[in-house]
Amino acid sequence: MMTALPPDPPQPPRPPKPPARVGRVSLWRYARLFRADILSAQPARLYRAWMAEFRTPFFRSYMCNQPELVDLVLRKRPDDFPKSDRIREGLAPLLGNSVFVTNGETWKRQRRIIDPAFEGGRLRDVFPAMWDAGQAAVARLAPLAGGVPVEIEAQTSHAAADVIFRTLFSIPIEHQVAGQVFETFREHQRAQPVLNLGAVLPLPKWFPRFHSRETRRTARKIRTLITQLTAERMRAIEAERAPDDLATKIMTTPDPETGERFGTDEMVDQVAIFFLAGHETSASALAWSLYLLAMHPEWQERVADEARAAFDPEKVYFSTVSKLRVSRDVFREAMRLYPPVPMMVREATCPERFRDRDVPKASQIVLSPWHLHRHERLWERPDAFDPARFQTENGKTCLRNAYIPFSAGQRVCPGSGFAMIEGPLILSMLVRAYRFDLVAERPAMPVAHLTVRGKDGIWLRIGKRDPAGP
Repeated sequence: MMTALPPDPPQPPRPPKPPARVGRVSLWRYARLFRADILSAQPARLYRAWMAEFRTPFFRSYMCNQPELVDLVLRKRPDDFPKSDRIREGLAPLLGNSVFVTNGETWKRQRRIIDPAFEGGRLRDVFPAMWDAGQAAVARLAPLAGGVPVEIEAQTSHAAADVIFRTLFSIPIEHQVAGQVFETFREHQRAQPVLNLGAVLPLPKWFPRFHSRETRRTARKIRTLITQLTAERMRAIEAERAPDDLATKIMTTPDPETGERFGTDEMVDQVAIFFLAGHETSASALAWSLYLLAMHPEWQERVADEARAAFDPEKVYFSTVSKLRVSRDVFREAMRLYPPVPMMVREATCPERFRDRDVPKASQIVLSPWHLHRHERLWERPDAFDPARFQTENGKTCLRNAYIPFSAGQRVCPGSGFAMIEGPLILSMLVRAYRFDLVAERPAMPVAHLTVRGKDGIWLRIGKRDPAGP
């Protein structure tokens, strides 16, 4: 008589992943799919391809997943592959001439002024403001910790915006102007499509871009409010009574080559991108981190145990950050699976030859963290959630060669160090205070517009923990 085999052990749940596009589609069908969601508009083969070509009547596009090509574009020859003007098309009403969209000497001058504000010593200085924002986030969740489904993206968005305003302007999100910027930005997100006409058609500069009335209205209001904050800070600097925060540092830093500083108008452009990049991306990464921890309770308990051991109840220490290793790897893995900025577009300034294929001048070079981070020929178990992977040889290698949530090379996000302190810190503070559980009837599905967010939100149930432990 045959002995029955023991049942297979239950497999851990797979993080949600949007279905890939099936078959070929026309340009206009692709544009409609792309406008709805960048991720599901792409074919499944891109998770294995080193390079793929996409032709339109107006331009050619090449997605590069081979690490050597990514390295060439971002690190070895970045000046030959500037940011594509097509990226600017949809963001221009809000971002103006910010460091996110500029190229060449203008961009280099902006980075020379901005970068010193985000150096290591400055991050130590703004750490108490991050801590205060984390405590405020914990307090805001208290009334919601009763088992009722909560849309967690709205909460992480609130927390990330609070961090930005506290570190940049020394004001909490409850400040009247800060609150208006935050609420108007949410309206702007709903009004702003990811695909603008100028991103598809080679329009002359004089041709109107047809941004919606609501997009233009909300962008104008945000910039007016930021102008108010910036002008007030300029006056405080001139009166020598300005707080020593990021805004003061940036506005008082001269370009070491020319001695020029940012004026009010240019500072407004930079603050707009700090808010978009620093708030949107952190909110996305935090929300997905909490969702993944709800899917994997064993990892959630590890983060909670680490936080209880790391935090001194009497005083805040910057050195605490170095103790949050599990939280850091969870946050890092969340950005691998759900990179806040899923695709980046560069433009070839001269003819190239990639993988024995001619790449004409002016071609669009697409670098996709979404596909690179899940590439089946690079990562072991690419679609699985495993924060421990970064301690393996494969994980360490891919971390160097196939992990670019903040871009890489000279155009790496200046706030990357800032984000890698903020994210694990606030994640640890939230998980130390609360237990997060899935809402079975409301599973999350990623969709990409400006950043990777939940298609219908990211819903969790929140329960209070005993800070002393189980």
